[in-house]
Amino acid sequence: MSGDTESVPPQTNSKSAYFLTRLKTLLSALIIIVFILSGVIGTLFFIPLQDDKDKETPVFTIEAGSPLPLIARRLEKEDLISDQYVFRLGVKLFGNAGQLKAGEFSVPSQSSMFRIMQILTEGQAVLHSVTIPEGLSNVQVFNLLSEMPLLEGEITRTPSEGALLPETYYFPRGSSRDSLILQMEKAMQQTLNQLWDKRAPNLPLESQEEAVVLASIVEKETGVAAERALVASVFINRLNKNMRLQSDPTIIYGLKKGEVLGRPIRKSEIKKPIAYNTYVIRGLPPTPIANPGRLALAATLNPAKTEYFYFVANGTGGHVFAKTLAAHNKNVENWRRMR
Repeated sequence: MSGDTESVPPQTNSKSAYFLTRLKTLLSALIIIVFILSGVIGTLFFIPLQDDKDKETPVFTIEAGSPLPLIARRLEKEDLISDQYVFRLGVKLFGNAGQLKAGEFSVPSQSSMFRIMQILTEGQAVLHSVTIPEGLSNVQVFNLLSEMPLLEGEITRTPSEGALLPETYYFPRGSSRDSLILQMEKAMQQTLNQLWDKRAPNLPLESQEEAVVLASIVEKETGVAAERALVASVFINRLNKNMRLQSDPTIIYGLKKGEVLGRPIRKSEIKKPIAYNTYVIRGLPPTPIANPGRLALAATLNPAKTEYFYFVANGTGGHVFAKTLAAHNKNVENWRRMR
């Protein structure tokens, strides 16, 4: 029959519609699942971990070069997060996968994964401390630092004797020993600059270096803070009179170069003509004999105004001072009777 047109079978249209309906249903379900999962993951990432808020704050350590999966696994193992995979995903979404720092970090109780991520990327690492006692030589300071397992690296810096300021220094785990020594050098120079500008007038010291030399002798002669200015005055008075300083610690340094002598000085060593023997030479030895602290430096640059030229131990940790040799010899006799 002419004029007839072809038509799509009703069965074909029905199948296409059914397929589209099923596809829309699946997509909708997938969107809902993704939405729910996002909500769950987001909730887990941002809500605080429900642990004991009164427990001691744990310290979490990240070794240099640790990858994100390892860090996340260790966080979960140490019960700091509830799920390592959620943490990894959250860190990646925030673009911090390569930003986690090496070091030790305090993680407060009930911290969320988001907060832990912030601590490990932006927070201040836990600081440890080392106290350098006054009067140590460079060799002794180096030995002390070499025995500290929290520090890393060999000591390659070679500061001059007396260039390190005895003080308490703070550092994160894994700091290099050289970096700590550099801190000590900078602290000494800064302290010396401050005290040099405020020094007493007419001192027989021509430079900061000479001030450190004399301060190191003062430091080694007395451990009593109240005596430092008096001991310094004795040496300043002797320098002004061109008298020998006659300081036992200078002999010891000349013999051992900063190591412990471990025995009394021999009479023959008192007469030994070495550069550091202030019983033989006049004036100052060629270098400091130790690293003086701030108080010894301050006492040296602002000594007490006295007429003392002598001092000897009093048997109780301090010293007795004298203006004349006769008075000093009596003090020496008294000290010998107390021994």
